[in-house]
Amino acid sequence: MDKIQINGGRKLYGEVSISGAKNAALPLIASAILVNGKTRFTNVPDLMDIKSIKLLLEDLGATCQSSQGVLEIDGAHIHKIEAEYDLVRKMRASILVLGPLVARFGHAKVSMPGGCAIGARPVNMHLSGLEALGAEITMDHGYIEAKASRLIGNEIYFDTPTVTGTENLMMAASLAKGTSVLRNAAREPEIVALADALNNMGARISGAGTAIITVEGVQNLSSSEIAVIPDRIETGTFMVAAAATGGDVLIKDCEPEHLGSIISKLKAAGAEILTYPDSIRVMGKDPIHSVDIKTVPYPGFPTDMQAQFMALMTIADGNSVIHESIFENRFIHANELLRLGADISISSGNLAMVRGVKKLQGAPVMASDLRASASLVIAGLVAEGTTVISRVYHMDRGYEFIEKNSHNWTPISFESKKIPDMR
Repeated sequence: MDKIQINGGRKLYGEVSISGAKNAALPLIASAILVNGKTRFTNVPDLMDIKSIKLLLEDLGATCQSSQGVLEIDGAHIHKIEAEYDLVRKMRASILVLGPLVARFGHAKVSMPGGCAIGARPVNMHLSGLEALGAEITMDHGYIEAKASRLIGNEIYFDTPTVTGTENLMMAASLAKGTSVLRNAAREPEIVALADALNNMGARISGAGTAIITVEGVQNLSSSEIAVIPDRIETGTFMVAAAATGGDVLIKDCEPEHLGSIISKLKAAGAEILTYPDSIRVMGKDPIHSVDIKTVPYPGFPTDMQAQFMALMTIADGNSVIHESIFENRFIHANELLRLGADISISSGNLAMVRGVKKLQGAPVMASDLRASASLVIAGLVAEGTTVISRVYHMDRGYEFIEKNSHNWTPISFESKKIPDMR
């Protein structure tokens, strides 16, 4: 098991480029199942989750070739409809193969997914949506099985907006007979990116990015080339890191339009932010002002940025309230921030009071999930002394070589390296 060591207390200066979005790449890769031929993806990030879904598609029979951010998938020889536990357990996004498999082959058997321990993320809306499209759903021995000679278009209503549920059912409906209408759909940029990609393959999807998505089913989809959009959460993480350290950072190859809520909150915290067509400059100011946040579906403040923003608020000049309304159990990182000298109290499980302190102090800490890892990096950057973060395999699921990116900034703004666990 690797660790990251950070010698903090220095400001970040320079430039950093943003990778392709993990949360956009995963459904795009799953969509290749729908094509009886080759699909070519560019700007694909080099992440553990990408490797995991690639292995899953190869096990189904697809041919995958990757090199320097390009992934080509040939789905012509997919012959297996079962996504096995050993491949699915590592990543919740594996559920995204369910819709494409049953849409193309009329049959899918997918293990219940695993992933980070940040609370229950049930797949009931995926299943009720597939049932509305005519699939027969059974669950047995930890597997979901869906059967339908051909899916039939229908109206689907989500009780709450679900990103992976919207993606799964949008892919399934693209090959259904007739028209499907997805109501109360998720509106994230990753949804729009998937709809654009499916339309490039020959699908007929309208309304992506709004609460109502209409899908006119087609007989088949064809080969296409698709570029993965920039990662808005990686962008937001570097933005918060720049603000927290009082630095001056130009974040390149990003999409500012996807970051409205984060930009607004960082400005309220006192940071100066300049936006350009494909880059953002963040200049941190002293003091950092306390700001309340509540995580809500896009275009509101993203749950995947809650931990990073909490790290920023630990050194603000007042008290802030953080309300996590998306997932329960997503304040696990708070206990690790306490080890660095933060003053945080949790109430009702989804409310955190953060009382800003003048400084944090380096200490050994442990990451509990992907975004918690990022929050500890930010806290380690501003802490005096050395912070060692263990269980950084979580970080490898969503950040492409974050410790190497630190050395791409000029001048080198902090020292970080992976050190082996000697236990």
